[in-house]
Amino acid sequence: MREYTDGATAIVRGALDAGCNFFAGYPISPATSILIQMLRDLPGVGGVAVQAEDEIASISLCIGAAMAGARAMTATSGPGLSLYSENIGLAIMGEVPLVIADVQRAGPATGGATSVGQGDVQFVRWGTSGGYPIIALAPSSVPECYSLTLKAFDLAGRFRCPVFVMTDKELNLTTTTVEADEFVRVPVPDRPGGKEQEGQAGFRPYQYNPPDAVPPLAIFGGPNVTRFTGSSHDEQGLLLKDPAVVGALNRHLHEKIEGHRDEIEMVKADLQPEARTLVVGYGITARAMEEAVQTARNERQVVSALTIQSLWPVPEQAIQQALDGVERVIVAELNLGEYRREIERIAGGRRVVGLYRVDGELISPEQIVASIDNQ
Repeated sequence: MREYTDGATAIVRGALDAGCNFFAGYPISPATSILIQMLRDLPGVGGVAVQAEDEIASISLCIGAAMAGARAMTATSGPGLSLYSENIGLAIMGEVPLVIADVQRAGPATGGATSVGQGDVQFVRWGTSGGYPIIALAPSSVPECYSLTLKAFDLAGRFRCPVFVMTDKELNLTTTTVEADEFVRVPVPDRPGGKEQEGQAGFRPYQYNPPDAVPPLAIFGGPNVTRFTGSSHDEQGLLLKDPAVVGALNRHLHEKIEGHRDEIEMVKADLQPEARTLVVGYGITARAMEEAVQTARNERQVVSALTIQSLWPVPEQAIQQALDGVERVIVAELNLGEYRREIERIAGGRRVVGLYRVDGELISPEQIVASIDNQ
């Protein structure tokens, strides 16, 4: 059986299948279709969907809902993400499980509201104070919009942090034919916490030892008190300036993600043992990359391809494996080299070539083939 659908619909379906029961957002192209569908569909499954007065209110509502026990999600694009940034920091500090769909468009500022781009790659990682890690996933097809949204809810709950699903205007709004069995359902366990935490002696809403530990959220309305703050705090949520505790808190915010990279990192590798050229792509650009690599192989060129599905944390081990035997790397992206710098950091002196486009149009397979041919 086939469906004619788009990325926005797949994201909404993935969120509902993950148990999302709260959504708040504000209209912004090209993410508005997610808001509209959630307003239409979420109340029918017992959830709450809100069109807030602005972006700041949207993410604020989601943070409050998540800390009250809801599975929460919001959706925006680059300008809205700029307004989200302070509350993204709050979600990191308060260890809030939250999914944020970022439907990228050409920028900066209001830029091209109906033009494609991939310019938020570094912003989602470094756009809030402190520099602490986040998780960002990048689907490259409509079925992946579904499965990686499910995965985002899984990771948000497991690691108590904001998780980004980074799509773009073309992937979100372009309808395409999809085989129904391509929608692979990723299991999303029930959120930990709840009854087993009620009245537990020595209950701690936060936990810093060991640094990579992730305690469950307390059940909302239960006997245990959870203090929520954006300031440095101890394991009971009490504000303090003790260097030992503050250091343990900040190491924990880092290690709970960096210490579990093997559970988070995802790629699709199409490697040829004798390849001297590796093409790297993500999101909508990976679609063109796959076609280009097949064309190059049909012309008897030995080329490898690597699609990055987890932009953050950078899947360093998988990238290093893909680089084995490679002399040249081509990084195709709809920005001016934001992810190329991550590949250069890992490439160990190999030649890294950027293939960019920032005019609101897609990189074509022919452009990638030409770059492969250009030795």
